[in-house]
Amino acid sequence: MLKLIIGNKAYSSWSLRGWLAVKQSGLPFEEVVVPLYDDAWATRKQQNDLAPSAGKVPTLWNDQTPVWDSLAIIDYLNDLTGGTRFWPQDLAARGMARSMAAEMHAGFVSLRRACPMNTRRIFDPVTPNEAIAADLHRIQQLWAQARASYGSQGDFLFGRFGAADIMFAPVVSRMVSYQLPLERFARHYVDALMAHPWMQDWIAAAQDEDWVLDQYEQQPVLDA
Repeated sequence: MLKLIIGNKAYSSWSLRGWLAVKQSGLPFEEVVVPLYDDAWATRKQQNDLAPSAGKVPTLWNDQTPVWDSLAIIDYLNDLTGGTRFWPQDLAARGMARSMAAEMHAGFVSLRRACPMNTRRIFDPVTPNEAIAADLHRIQQLWAQARASYGSQGDFLFGRFGAADIMFAPVVSRMVSYQLPLERFARHYVDALMAHPWMQDWIAAAQDEDWVLDQYEQQPVLDA
């Protein structure tokens, strides 16, 4: 059976992606949660289950095979399940979905740094600075393109829930937590993703965690 090692559900955005990916696969799995960045973290990340990934979460084990990095986990599970659960079947749609997932994987650093994921909190509304506003504009531009071209038959970016939605899930959570300004069409997508049963399960589990990391609990103060 698969084993997925993840970090705190309140804070670990990459873990959320890996967890959603395994849920999307439909395969049974064991979930192991390890608290991040506490006093024991330097020692814990050297333990056997995390050592092959240099202490990165999420880490997916399939027997003796470790896979880390959330996008690699998605592609591994896509191969494992016959290529039907994660990416659109249409070639053009699949090309767009993969491009969007890769851009999310590597980009939008200003937004991600200023507004770290915290699924337990709703902060005071954040007024974006220029860099964050640019990230929000680009994200919504991507969503609009996907929804207009391929998503009209469902609530998600390419109609049905898939890999692109998994990759954007943590930034959607940030938009809610920090009450970031969004276009109306984007708000519809954010609401749909946050209402997904797996997102609700993750958020509910985060409420039960007793780990608190002060650096993720502060109201952001942004430079103009």
